[in-house]
Amino acid sequence: MDRLTGSGLTLAYDQRIVADELDVTIPDRSFTVIIGPNACGKSTLLRALARMLKPRHGAVHLDGSVITSLPSKEVARRLGLLPQSSIVPDGITVADLVARGRYPHQRLMRQWSPADEQAVSHAMTATDVAGLADRIVAELSGGQRQRVWLAMALAQETPILLLDEPTTYLDISHQIEVLDLCAELHEAGRTLVAVLHDLNQACRYATHLIVMRDGAIVTEGDPASVVTPSLVRQVFDLRCEIIPDPQTGTPLIVPEARRVRERA
Repeated sequence: MDRLTGSGLTLAYDQRIVADELDVTIPDRSFTVIIGPNACGKSTLLRALARMLKPRHGAVHLDGSVITSLPSKEVARRLGLLPQSSIVPDGITVADLVARGRYPHQRLMRQWSPADEQAVSHAMTATDVAGLADRIVAELSGGQRQRVWLAMALAQETPILLLDEPTTYLDISHQIEVLDLCAELHEAGRTLVAVLHDLNQACRYATHLIVMRDGAIVTEGDPASVVTPSLVRQVFDLRCEIIPDPQTGTPLIVPEARRVRERA
């Protein structure tokens, strides 16, 4: 049984329905990436999987149980989330914010432990924010704050990690560092689900793609199997050529040049 699934999901904000009768299964131990054009429902689906948005109809199941029936701390020990935007508590330092990732592991009779300290230290080192430990989070750049939030999610040490546009605000070097870190987490046995905008990054890192348009899943599967010029044109209205990535052999999307379009 796959640990995280959704069945018959109708997702809506007030009266606006974003997705209707959506079925989704996240393969265990996969690095699943959800792609699609803006406003197609990618982040909405991720919010539903994370229990941040209650489906109008249908249900999300975590380990066979309806996720909304589970205690919050229990969910937080199994599933971590890096949201698209987060509110920073006033005056909080980087170290204190990352430490909040250990909250689900605290008990009445079990307070801060060496294991908590190690998890926080490892998360801060992995995301390259250890040198910012005493800085106030609100004073950091957007890219630095994004890495701090990722460190907090890593410190939670959940077997499933959901990431909503984890490369937002990051320059290209830090984008690759974050995605390489995600790949390492996946190789170590974690299940990852990420929303990405960059098709080439999605193809390079994902083991499983979910392709969405207009609130529906168009197709899903291994990037090499599902990403074709016709799919890119259908989903993104983009003419392109697809060649093997010279580094990885994964699909590399090359958009049709303006001059080629004009000649045609």
